[in-house]
Amino acid sequence: MKLLAIGDLFIPAEYMTAGFKELSDMGVGVVVRQWRHAALLDLQKDNLAIEQGGPEAVTLPRELTGDLEEYDIVVVQFPPIGKAFVDAARNLKVIGVLRGGTENVACDYAAERGIAVLNTPGRNARAVAEFSVGMILGEVRNIARAHAALKQTQWRKSFPNSEYIPELNGKTVGLVGYGYVGFLTAGYLHAFGCSIVAYDPYFRGDPGPVRLVDLPTLLRDSDVISIHARLTDESHHLIGEKEFAQMKSGAVLVNTARSGLVDEQALVKALQEKRIKGAAIDVFDTEPLPPDHPLLQLDNVTLTPHLAGSTRDAFTGSPKLMCGHLINLINGKPNLPIVNGVPAPKLRI
Repeated sequence: MKLLAIGDLFIPAEYMTAGFKELSDMGVGVVVRQWRHAALLDLQKDNLAIEQGGPEAVTLPRELTGDLEEYDIVVVQFPPIGKAFVDAARNLKVIGVLRGGTENVACDYAAERGIAVLNTPGRNARAVAEFSVGMILGEVRNIARAHAALKQTQWRKSFPNSEYIPELNGKTVGLVGYGYVGFLTAGYLHAFGCSIVAYDPYFRGDPGPVRLVDLPTLLRDSDVISIHARLTDESHHLIGEKEFAQMKSGAVLVNTARSGLVDEQALVKALQEKRIKGAAIDVFDTEPLPPDHPLLQLDNVTLTPHLAGSTRDAFTGSPKLMCGHLINLINGKPNLPIVNGVPAPKLRI
């Protein structure tokens, strides 16, 4: 059995080699290659093209794909796996994706070929949860604005929320989405003394310190609203003009998930008209953010350039998590993160 792992600038070849060592020790032939980009911005441009146009939008270089028929398993993070890739990989049984989203893989076509696609749910959940709490604090306590002013030699003490700068203790935080990230975020916020509500129609199980509510209740009651849902056709623009109208005038919106979950134009309008107090945003409809974007003209917003999930621990840990899933697959164990409905294939070393 052979596995091809294709690294990128975020999860480079050395992380792949270390992460799949246990499979290599078991006798799996692990081959690691690198999808090369001159800079992170170039990789991000390719990622955006794939997110918008699907896995056929970007073609991998020949040196990465010249012998695909040799491999039973292919593992990637961002490199695209389109129909041509799948056709060339005649013996392929499993595609592993080192993140939750699988936009870079032709999942339906893989299913037609009987190829199982596995993702890595929760691989950067802690990174995003920690960042989300930081964004909440950064916005409500004016940390970024104060820092920016001091860098310009301004001893700034006046802010958009100066008449009411809150503490998190005793405040209600609403989590839109209660999966891995939402669960971890709730734990951190519980330690701050927050009252936590969550909206997630797909959640099953014990919600812990969280009270599950419908979306209108969450919007009406929350002082801070933090988004942690998956982006689907159903959840696109889940937060729009109607939802902003239901929020408290002193509410703060935080989005470290996907830009498409929020109607960006409606967000700008709500901030401009001060229908909500502020926002902290890590994801945007257009990335990098254009220099004339209206969000850059506002003082009641904290902006970061899509950083939430990017930690060394998340990147080094992702191949190890996938390695564990593949070992479970080889050993015939259930509850695998197969996302395209294909029955778990039987793999033999």
